Amino acid sequence: MPTPDSMSVTLLDENDVERIVERMAKEIVERAGGVESLVLLGIHRRGVEISARIRTLIEREAGRDVAAGAIDITFYRDDLARIGPRPVVGESELPMDGIDDRTVVIVDDVFFTGRTARAAINELMDWGRPARILFCVLVDRDGRELPIRPDVVGRRLSVLPSQKVDVRVPEIDGQLAVCVSHAAGSAS
Repeated sequence: MPTPDSMSVTLLDENDVERIVERMAKEIVERAGGVESLVLLGIHRRGVEISARIRTLIEREAGRDVAAGAIDITFYRDDLARIGPRPVVGESELPMDGIDDRTVVIVDDVFFTGRTARAAINELMDWGRPARILFCVLVDRDGRELPIRPDVVGRRLSVLPSQKVDVRVPEIDGQLAVCVSHAAGSAS
């Protein structure tokens, strides 16, 4: 039998998420001033899948390809020493034309403290000099620790510090949804 700490509540189902991602895709194109210099970079893990959904919608609407890639921020984290000697590291992939003088949109699933955004921006600066960087997230939740805010937000959620926001994607989790649960070891 599940305990209260292990139970999760679905806040956004597949239809909700698809509708939100469609709106985000339109907002990205508007903020970027078109798709000509646009680059979408998803943060591993679930940001890559959200970015792919956004890219598909933008390409369908624009009738042309959009440059894309993936970022693994592991070595740019400020808590790398805390996660142990063998962190799980994914691959960072840049578009063939690079990112110099382009509008780069970093896509992630959940925006929480701002530390992932900071790490992603640091990594981008090692790759080149974008004309502009936008940060796009499916969910923005409470808990800022750094003065960084996303530019494009799918949904803002107010949750307790003891709660965890999980974005689920079919490629990894078998479903498309946003769920909230109590973080392991937290009191209700």
